[in-house]
Amino acid sequence: MNLSYWEIKSWLTNVDYTIVGSGIVGLNCALQLRQRFPKANILVLEKGMLPQGASTKNAGFACFGSLSEIIDDLKSHSQEEVFQLVKKRINGLQLLRQTLGDDNINYQQLGGYELFSKTDDLFEECKAKQDNINSFLKPLFNQEVFRFQSNTFGFQNSHDILSVNQFEGQIDTGKMMMSLTQLALNSGIKILNNIKVETFSEDSTSVKIKTNQFEFTSSKLLIATNGFASTLNISEVKPARAQVLITKPIDNLNIKGTFHLNQGYYYFRNIDDRILFGGGRHLDFKGEETTELKQTQLIQNKLENLLKTIILPNTPFEIEQRWSGIMGVGQQKKPIVNQLNDNVYCGVRLGGMGIAIGSLVGKELADLIPS
Repeated sequence: MNLSYWEIKSWLTNVDYTIVGSGIVGLNCALQLRQRFPKANILVLEKGMLPQGASTKNAGFACFGSLSEIIDDLKSHSQEEVFQLVKKRINGLQLLRQTLGDDNINYQQLGGYELFSKTDDLFEECKAKQDNINSFLKPLFNQEVFRFQSNTFGFQNSHDILSVNQFEGQIDTGKMMMSLTQLALNSGIKILNNIKVETFSEDSTSVKIKTNQFEFTSSKLLIATNGFASTLNISEVKPARAQVLITKPIDNLNIKGTFHLNQGYYYFRNIDDRILFGGGRHLDFKGEETTELKQTQLIQNKLENLLKTIILPNTPFEIEQRWSGIMGVGQQKKPIVNQLNDNVYCGVRLGGMGIAIGSLVGKELADLIPS
């Protein structure tokens, strides 16, 4: 790129903090840095026209986990680890709501529900462990979180009892990111789009950053690219594509809330008299370990089939849009918030819980910077 004197002077000179990624983590990191360092020169670089990973492409679930997911987590994590994961999600959602306000994200606490297949033992396992999980989570809520109720939504070809969590909510993802971006801009934070960081190198006092458009120097570099972290040599994070579709408006839609099916590998919700439905990554784990923002016939066909046979069995519908987002996952669900080198830091691996923990991870990433 052929930059002018003015462009270099105004945007790329004396940069104190450069953040890679303008999603939930990146912008919350920038806002926290602004609070801590009011006079700092803060620059956010975003490789897409809009935040490229999952921040503008997620399903808008303001949730901390279904009953079966928490039970499953306890099989591979200690009780204390799972407790801290849930606590972090709750605190992260509170921070998101405090930062932007419920109206600016259209937050609605309509409850979370879990459907169960008739062909496996998941319902029986959840019913058997419900009391233990409620006792386990009671210190966080001072109430019982999970209960069971009859299916009143007209779902078919699934168990006639649903698990219910009254504390789960939903947001408008687009409104959230627009509000977060405006807040950052109003705070004097600079955001440059369509800029991809290719490599970086550092000395004792600064980081030299090479992008697809220009090179410049920054005192500190903070990586908040989550699902794309492996492209910057953070090998503990693997990309995980999530495919989504949304219907055209449906008259008299009585499905309200956030819903999980098959241990959360499928998820759906109401939005603007439509059903948004995503998931199916488990149908092709290896194929979905990609950063390509595409859809596959295998997963899209399965989503449509489940809409017809389980979710909307007696309701005509049409698909209006399809899209994909890229999550960052790994062997552990705990996010990675670390100092990598003298002047390089990262906040990545959100494990599909970006809305719940993104604000908190962004704050924790900024707090790694010494005063």
